[in-house]
Amino acid sequence: MSDPRIRRVIEGLAARNGFDADTLIPWVVAGQRVGWLGRERAALLARWPQWFEVSAQRVELRDTLAMEAERTAALAEVIARLAEAGHVRGWRNELFAVNTGWGAPTLALIERAAARFFGIRTYAAHMNGLIEGMGDAGPMLWLARRADTKPIDPGMWDNLVAGGIGHGFDARGALEKECWEEAGIGADLAGRLVPRGTVDVLRAVPEGIQHETLFAFDLTLPAGFTPANQDGEVAGHLRASPDAALDIMADCAMTVDATLVTLDALARMEPQRFAPDNNT
Repeated sequence: MSDPRIRRVIEGLAARNGFDADTLIPWVVAGQRVGWLGRERAALLARWPQWFEVSAQRVELRDTLAMEAERTAALAEVIARLAEAGHVRGWRNELFAVNTGWGAPTLALIERAAARFFGIRTYAAHMNGLIEGMGDAGPMLWLARRADTKPIDPGMWDNLVAGGIGHGFDARGALEKECWEEAGIGADLAGRLVPRGTVDVLRAVPEGIQHETLFAFDLTLPAGFTPANQDGEVAGHLRASPDAALDIMADCAMTVDATLVTLDALARMEPQRFAPDNNT
């Protein structure tokens, strides 16, 4: 890894991935830890003693809320009040499942905007938009710049297509939907998505805790394809060489999630660049 930008990317990721469990309080539902709360956020929940038991060791949703629907209704009221007070921002009108892991039973549903407040495990799908047939120009990929109106990471560079996986979707289905909305990629082309594994993120962020599994995919696009955003959530696109992508990532101008997924793609596109130095 003689390219100094790779070291800068790694250092930038480290600086943005802090997590200290000792400063956090577990959130427990039905006897299972499902999230992490900062102490100030945990204290806010003491306003609803009928639903939350708050101590220095844990915040527990009371077992009087025994059914998923009851928990969902109580949490919806709490989250609405938190949003009115400015503690939850970027309302999405989209539900995320509260559970202990992918495929585990859903214990409750909450508004997506509150997922990081409660530090629950969330899931997202990201796609590297690779460009085929570049010949002497070498490998290329499409990047997207997030709109300045996005509630999280506004204006930063991102993968060509990326999005949270809402309740009721699987990773591929969520990504195929985002393909059209974010880049104008139709169903036939999106059907060629190639899964590339998962990446886990656990870090403190201004909204709370991001505890997320990223499902990574590649899609090789025709050389003449140009992305066209449909939903207003993308400010623009860049046809980037690996060097251009590395410059962006080294300057921490790309989201943490997209940096991890893009690094994986670049390591496959140009393995010699990412090979360990023989002198180290």
